Amino acid sequence: MSTTVLPPSTDSAGFNGIRLGVFLVLAIWFVLVVGLGAQGAFLGKPGVPPIGMAIGFTAPILVFFAWLRLSPAFRDFILTLDLRLIAGMQAWRFAGLGFLFLYAYKVLPGLFALPAGLGDMAVGLAAPWMILGLAHDPDFAASAAFIRWNRLGILDLVVALGLGASMAVAAPGTIGTAPMATLPLLIVPAFLVPLFLMLHVAALMQSRRLIRTSM
Repeated sequence: MSTTVLPPSTDSAGFNGIRLGVFLVLAIWFVLVVGLGAQGAFLGKPGVPPIGMAIGFTAPILVFFAWLRLSPAFRDFILTLDLRLIAGMQAWRFAGLGFLFLYAYKVLPGLFALPAGLGDMAVGLAAPWMILGLAHDPDFAASAAFIRWNRLGILDLVVALGLGASMAVAAPGTIGTAPMATLPLLIVPAFLVPLFLMLHVAALMQSRRLIRTSM
């Protein structure tokens, strides 16, 4: 028996307002990343941990969770996102193949590029199966496979960030991850990675709601 849960009821004007607000925040965030990146704001000094990159990643995540906690309207918006769209956006992570090329051309170290690239490719490759599952049965969102995929997607992002940060300060004569702090690669850790993480969180929130209401 289907246990599909209807989206939370929201005032139409209020919902449109929060949706517009989200789009504006995303646009401003992207412009800030590009603008600051063009000025070299995320570049760390030799031998110093990448503080700028750490702020660039953690700040939007903190804003996201604070907004979730303080705004019921934003939480409702997250709970009404189409999970098929979320999974479709994660499919773009197959572009992690680019990390393998950057490793081949000695732009990034293999210890970072290989696990980050292969992990993203695995998540992106599995995304169409998630979309098919959701299209066939919306209750697939509560399945172990869907939840596991989102958790592994988060783990992949965290591991990639940890490896990137640990290798940002490369020894002289070795290849490090400093190119990730410059445009256009900067867009990946400072915009796309936090965004993908937020989408995974949104998907898991909907999974948890569906599981609770089906008990």
